[in-house]
Amino acid sequence: MSVNLQTPIDYLKGVGPNRADLLRSELGIQTYQDLINLFPNRYIDRTRYYKINQLQRNNAEVQIIGKITGFREVAQKRGKRLVADFRDDTGMMELVWFRGQKWIRDSLKTGQTYVIFGKTNWFGGKFNMPHPEIELQSEHESNLRSAMQAIYPSTEKLSNKGITNKVVTTIMQQLFLDTKGRFVETLPDSVMSELKLISKSEALFNIHFPKTPELLARAQFRLKFEELFYIQLQLIIKNLIHKSKIKGFTFDKVGDYFNTFYKDHLPFELTNAQKRVLKEIRHDLGSNAQMNRLLQGDVGSGKTIVAFMSILMGLDNGFQCCLIAPTAILSAQHYQGISELCKPLGISVSLLQGSTKTSERRIIHENLENGNLQILIGTHALLEDKVKFKNLGLAIIDEQHRFGVKQRSKLWHKNTLPPNILVMTATPIPRTLAMSVYGDLDISVIDELPAGRKPIKTVHRFDNNRLKVFKFMKDEIALGRQIYIVYPLIQENETMDYKDLMDGYESVSREFPMPDYQISIVHGKMKPADKDYEMERFVKGETQIMVATTVIEVGVNVPNASVMIIESAERFGLSQLHQLRGRVGRGAEQSYCILMTSHKLSQDSKTRLETMVRSSDGFEIAEVDLKLRGPGDLMGTQQSGILNLRIADIVKDKDILEQSRYYAKNILKLDPSLASPEHRVILNTYRQMSKFRNIWNYIS
Repeated sequence: MSVNLQTPIDYLKGVGPNRADLLRSELGIQTYQDLINLFPNRYIDRTRYYKINQLQRNNAEVQIIGKITGFREVAQKRGKRLVADFRDDTGMMELVWFRGQKWIRDSLKTGQTYVIFGKTNWFGGKFNMPHPEIELQSEHESNLRSAMQAIYPSTEKLSNKGITNKVVTTIMQQLFLDTKGRFVETLPDSVMSELKLISKSEALFNIHFPKTPELLARAQFRLKFEELFYIQLQLIIKNLIHKSKIKGFTFDKVGDYFNTFYKDHLPFELTNAQKRVLKEIRHDLGSNAQMNRLLQGDVGSGKTIVAFMSILMGLDNGFQCCLIAPTAILSAQHYQGISELCKPLGISVSLLQGSTKTSERRIIHENLENGNLQILIGTHALLEDKVKFKNLGLAIIDEQHRFGVKQRSKLWHKNTLPPNILVMTATPIPRTLAMSVYGDLDISVIDELPAGRKPIKTVHRFDNNRLKVFKFMKDEIALGRQIYIVYPLIQENETMDYKDLMDGYESVSREFPMPDYQISIVHGKMKPADKDYEMERFVKGETQIMVATTVIEVGVNVPNASVMIIESAERFGLSQLHQLRGRVGRGAEQSYCILMTSHKLSQDSKTRLETMVRSSDGFEIAEVDLKLRGPGDLMGTQQSGILNLRIADIVKDKDILEQSRYYAKNILKLDPSLASPEHRVILNTYRQMSKFRNIWNYIS
């Protein structure tokens, strides 16, 4: 009889009620299943001696016998590091010390045989070991150690209460004795043989008690693949169910509005990417399933015109459409742009914001309900219950990462059938993250900029170059251009940031005095009406310089602004820097982005600034950002706990992620209901997962 893995952890021999409570509160371990999925952080192997040519890039801790053949000191940003060449009969690696160099240099001798132990890194084409444990071979042999051991995640409280790594290892052994090390297989034979995967039982045994580093690497691959495979399966099934169950409004014709606009009023030639995305949207709207599509495009790639042409398809089929933006300024800009495009077509469009007067609201509500109003643009005000449409067919949401999932569901209830939904984001999301976070949406990408757009020139300047930067600003203003100067605003320290902004404003005012120059200032402490007034002056060209905090990050469109200066650029995240840079370069003139910093920069800040100077590709920038910050930060606080991953890492394991999605897609293509005998194991595992725990916090 097999052991039920849903058995509470209290019943495992050696645990007992007190330890069970601690394991629950500290590590979230409720059941045998949770314990088996407590994967080690790292491993220590004290039985085996590696040759340098046998090392694998798996960060395991290893020991090697060899000799030091030479030392050298290498200068670095702060101080020096000591590097020793360490050789055995198969090759050479480096030992590295960042502190205690003098003592180490005095105590180690070249030409003697040592045993070193530590974690290996692969760097600059060779292995190195920072701060190794090191002893003479003769001493080492007199005190031999035990086998390769797993080191488990722990907390201070667990250690203080005596639940050491040894205790966890002992109860893990007990669990394997109770279950006889037999676990139900979760992947079908076809996938197992194609990818040469080891069985579930073998993988679990070797993740906890690895016999060899090769088996450990295979166990890690197998378990990472399985975890990512089931996440992708859940998302794809969610998407398929969505398409089969949730009927949308079918837009079965492309009519006069669309055709007239395309032939006579389109202001510029569409790029191939825009045409491709329009086809994808057209295909969705023509099917009878509700559209749920994410439209990604870099700053300035022309998402708005694609959104407008999608709206025209809705109007051609007799439906109303709406567009929601996160800020009043952005919604007003959409309204201005779309009103212009609507004029020659005789389409009615209105703007609804929190500040809209009651008398105007009344007219909007009335025209919405009787169907006279065709397009409504606005902020969150559109989501209020009293805003009722006659027949809303398409809802477009701009800047998705600022809207929670709740707002999307509110839109669904604006009609008997949920409207088709198009989500636009100008924050390019790395492919791996999009596959995991928006895996249930269909994704369209506009990956080319309209013709005639000049790439923005980006440079990094230190504070001591400020006079040259001022001179450059004066030259640009003399050519009739406008300039943004942006200061960071980080909530924790508003007083300091406000002071930075005001100091900056004063020094700019001294350098650019009235009446020759006019300066606007915008920050979070101003009343909305004052903010709008200052913005308006800049948009109309009445002021040449806009000094602001990051309130301008989203969507202000001033084609005449050609210079973006970002102060204390090291304090911004990469995607924010990229968003800010996208505020310029909207006209035909050459635009510039100047990143100002002090000389004191961390390694991460340097990487961010170098990436900005080198690349203007939002997707490449987002990839670097993901590597630096991890998935939680990138998606913003509301979604930071999205992925409940036990062993995989979507940054480091992106190849496995792509592979797992490929397999999940293909299996569901051949067998959407997982009905064939071969896929029964997937169906059973999927049902178990849905029953006991959602591997994804985000799936409702």
